[in-house]
Amino acid sequence: MSITTDFGAAYTGIVAGVVARIAPAARVQVLSDEVTPYAVAEGASLLTQALPYLPIGIHVAVVDPGVGTARRPIAVRAARGDVLVGPDNGLLAPAAEALGGVVEARVLEAPGLRLPEPSSTFHGRDVFAPAAGHLANGVPLAEFGPRVEPLPLRLPAPEVGDGTLTATVLYPDSFGSLVLAAHPDDLRRAFGELPYGHVLDLDGIAVPWVDTYGRVPAGDPLVFTDSSGRLALAVNQGSAAQAFGLKAGARLTLRARGRA
Repeated sequence: MSITTDFGAAYTGIVAGVVARIAPAARVQVLSDEVTPYAVAEGASLLTQALPYLPIGIHVAVVDPGVGTARRPIAVRAARGDVLVGPDNGLLAPAAEALGGVVEARVLEAPGLRLPEPSSTFHGRDVFAPAAGHLANGVPLAEFGPRVEPLPLRLPAPEVGDGTLTATVLYPDSFGSLVLAAHPDDLRRAFGELPYGHVLDLDGIAVPWVDTYGRVPAGDPLVFTDSSGRLALAVNQGSAAQAFGLKAGARLTLRARGRA
């Protein structure tokens, strides 16, 4: 079983403790407790990258700015056999697709499969962790509540022009590289087939398109495909977030050199 949150260590430890109390035999791995607070897209990207490499099992994920509102708590069974437990805010959908697609999803509303008198602000402890523990003990998914269709993760689309690509920063990773809501195919649509080493322009700054950090000198920027398969803006041995003053939600435009 894995747990992913934006809670930090202490609150995530509580979640793991609730699982362990309900399902003492469960082996629990904290995948991350360091997702940027409220950053659903970042959490979804981490799950999508990581879960295919983890054993088939139950995966609790909580990045939940809508906790306590009308957003639904859900559990999603994927075709590979995993069950993903968390808020229905798009967080789980991309990972479920990466695990073969959604087979079944249920709302977590059965009172006996939650903690008594759940808090309106800590569903990780009171709703999601108990669900994971009961699932680990063999409670059928159908007993948790009615079927539901999980909400997709909606990301801003890139804008592709003739010699321009505008994309939104999804999140800065732990090295300060800016992961973009765009893929290499978007780069090709904007600029044609680009050989590695081709130089693009970002607000007057030369940014080479390369395959890895070490293709440029330390301190220089680059555009590359990160391990999630998305385009990213980085600085070799530095932080693009600091160098360019950009954060999640910012829009940036790459241009062919020499174009206004």
